[in-house]
Amino acid sequence: MAKRDLISVLDMKDEWPDLVDLAIELKKERGNHNAPLKGKTLIMMFEKPSTRTRISFDVAITELGGHALYIDVSKMQMGHGETVEDTAKVMSRFVHGIMYRAYDYKMMDKIGEYATIPVISGLDNLEHPCQALADMVTIKEKKGSFRGKKLVYLGDGNNVCNSLLYSSAIMGLDMIACCPATRMPNAEIMLGAARIADANGSKIIASHDPMEACKDADILYTDTWISMGDDTPEDKAVKLFKMYQINSELLEIAKKDCIVMHCLPAHRGHEITAEVMDGPQSVVFDQAENRLHAQKAVLYALLK
Repeated sequence: MAKRDLISVLDMKDEWPDLVDLAIELKKERGNHNAPLKGKTLIMMFEKPSTRTRISFDVAITELGGHALYIDVSKMQMGHGETVEDTAKVMSRFVHGIMYRAYDYKMMDKIGEYATIPVISGLDNLEHPCQALADMVTIKEKKGSFRGKKLVYLGDGNNVCNSLLYSSAIMGLDMIACCPATRMPNAEIMLGAARIADANGSKIIASHDPMEACKDADILYTDTWISMGDDTPEDKAVKLFKMYQINSELLEIAKKDCIVMHCLPAHRGHEITAEVMDGPQSVVFDQAENRLHAQKAVLYALLK
């Protein structure tokens, strides 16, 4: 059977709803998994540092009976002393799966092309599929369903936003990407997600007006204004994004039971106020916990 990857949400498009349900089931059964990945080793290759990605993947495969091996890519010969192609082929002889957290999606794609074992994206500059899966798990837990629900993403149209577009479209969730005109999501992904949504009876919409976008929203979502590796000066980012901050004013025009999401790390006073971040409608830390269970679902599906 051909190996499968999760580099883009689209790589597991047909399985996405089942992965959401599997993650919820694995969460309920935590501590009673009977080691389905016993004897499996996952290499975790990091170019960019991480808190949630590293810990959640390490704990996830451990609780499924397998083993994780952490590698700092700067300490490897990959790209300087050995080709990426050769590294991918060698890793495929040693371990059962690769989790790669990269700066450049082109490197991610190259690893996926030459590895003969599953490759899972822990993030690159185009997508963050595992985060989007955890987000869908959280929304289903909190809202019960996706149909007829409205998610508004505010801020930088980055990798998280790109994967949310695909995920929302697949799950039948309406989504508005509300971003400055100069920082909209990837145009190809936006168009592709809109086509999927249309086929599923939902809507993907772009907006530059937070007050209009947030009316009757079921979910408000944001991310840091300056992503890791982005050299935008802080004062410039604040000027560009300040009207997209999730605050009590925007929350007031959303639905009364609207939930607030943030993929973390958060910068209170920038993309979200402390009042909202730490308030009763925030599900940010439930969302963070669900990274663990989403990771388990992906590992189970690809490595078992």
